[in-house]
Amino acid sequence: MAHSQSKLVNKKFGLMSRKVLFGATLGAALFFMAVGVIFWGGFNTAMEVTNTMEFCISCHEMEENVYQEYTHTVHFTNRSGVRASCSDCHVPDPWIHKVVRKVQASRELYHKALGTIDTPEKFNEKRLHLAKNVWRAMKNTDSRECRNCHNFDSMKPEDQKKRARKQHATAMVDGNTCIDCHQGIAHKKVHDKLSEEELEEMSKPIPENIRPIAPQWQQYIDNGMKLNSEIKAKKDKKTKAAATTAKAAPAPAVDKPAADKPVSTASAGTAEGFGMDWSSIEAAPITLFFPGQASMEWVLKGSDHGGKRAFNHGDRCYDCHLDEEVDIGDLIVTGDKVEPTPIPGKRGSILVNIKAAHDADYLYMQFQWEDSDHVEVPFFDGGKMDKENQIKLAVMLSTDNEDDPKVEYAERAGCWQSCHHDNNYMPHQPDDSAKTGPLSKQLDMSGGFTKYLKESRTEIEIDGKGGKKRGGWDKLKDEAEIQALMDSGTFMDLLRYKSGTGESEDGHILAERIMSGGQGVEFLGNLKDGVWTVEMKRKLLSDQPGDVSMALDQWYNIGFAIHDDYSYSRFHHVSLGFKLGFDDEDAEINAIAK
Repeated sequence: MAHSQSKLVNKKFGLMSRKVLFGATLGAALFFMAVGVIFWGGFNTAMEVTNTMEFCISCHEMEENVYQEYTHTVHFTNRSGVRASCSDCHVPDPWIHKVVRKVQASRELYHKALGTIDTPEKFNEKRLHLAKNVWRAMKNTDSRECRNCHNFDSMKPEDQKKRARKQHATAMVDGNTCIDCHQGIAHKKVHDKLSEEELEEMSKPIPENIRPIAPQWQQYIDNGMKLNSEIKAKKDKKTKAAATTAKAAPAPAVDKPAADKPVSTASAGTAEGFGMDWSSIEAAPITLFFPGQASMEWVLKGSDHGGKRAFNHGDRCYDCHLDEEVDIGDLIVTGDKVEPTPIPGKRGSILVNIKAAHDADYLYMQFQWEDSDHVEVPFFDGGKMDKENQIKLAVMLSTDNEDDPKVEYAERAGCWQSCHHDNNYMPHQPDDSAKTGPLSKQLDMSGGFTKYLKESRTEIEIDGKGGKKRGGWDKLKDEAEIQALMDSGTFMDLLRYKSGTGESEDGHILAERIMSGGQGVEFLGNLKDGVWTVEMKRKLLSDQPGDVSMALDQWYNIGFAIHDDYSYSRFHHVSLGFKLGFDDEDAEINAIAK
């Protein structure tokens, strides 16, 4: 019996001592496996600990700076309760990339010891450098960490804002990635400190990032293209024989909006003014908003305007900002953005009901909006800028020929492209000595530095590099070139009504704003029961310089501005650019035959 047990023990010992792998015994292999499991578990536990929010903000450099900014963003708190922590955005999920990132983080421990960013002042001094490192890494990985949560394939285009939907579709086709547009979404904005060259480099598409388009996106893209082609085909096939029957649709009832939103007005249902019965014409509700000092140069500079890339891609302001006008106006009028001299209490937007009609000879338009209480302007004597005129209404027109655009930005920006950084009350308005300089012989300086089109200048300074003044006021082309532009139809037709004097002005914008010289326009206006009603009558055809001659089978770019509450110069409310058509339900403003 004892002999058998000894033999069994010897057998067991012999099994454990048998060499099974690379000269190691089975016992040693099992031992090292156990040690490996313990080490692996400990290593991964340590890795996960360093991914926690608590670990990330255990350094006061993070807790006192970027963490405080992050707590005010949608990544920290939102309606769904899903929080993206530091590691979700800054540590890769794939194991190999995660380890590489942890090794790279050892440099951060070194700089922690040196105190490189141990005060808010030091941190802010290095902030742009640190941000550029993160942006570069995200660009190189096709925004890998963003796409852990945000995937094009999972998005529902119909639930996105118009601007986001359009840009996401463009990104898939062109090869852009998340970080191209979404810098600074969780931390303090610093991308506006990049040079234009850096912005261009950072946001340029990468062909390798072009991805297969998910079915829901392909359907959206196809539907959009089909709709655009249908509209264009319809425009091309329309004849000058316009419809003779009006669209018998009553104006929609309008609810009273909240006090902090633009107010709408009831539609006039009786024949007024020029004898036009507006009751059967549906109003187009268009919101005009306060623009501050947002010039055309501002639109075209990426560090000022995040939509520069989309604009240069061919998108209209209308494509991205329709339905955002109230928010934009409220942001700017308070002085939070592009407005250095806010007027306390001034409303940020005005909702205007606009109707359009025509007969064989004339275009008729009606504008209605609610009046506002007077707000004193603190930097003008008496609190009123234009004491004679409580309101002024302006209408700007240009042709809409895609194959031969006379004014390059008119189709995309409407009348906005006549506003520049060196106009009156703008950041780089020239000093008064320029009013008597050489250009005073070619321009009427009595109104100061008025609107102009870039086509009238030899050069426009967009970026302001090296301290240069932005704009091109002093880069005027010679008189022969200006006349050639006028003869070719390169101008914006400008019509304006003044309530105090009752004047109806017909001018144009090219080298400057000129408020005379056209065929003439008629305006009638009144304020009744707190509602302004202004009607316009204008001949369709004209042979006068500066007038857009209108055909019933064409579309036209049109924009509007209201100087409200005795305001003056740039302190007005403006619209996006719209498309005016005749008896065409696809037009954004449709003039109905009467």
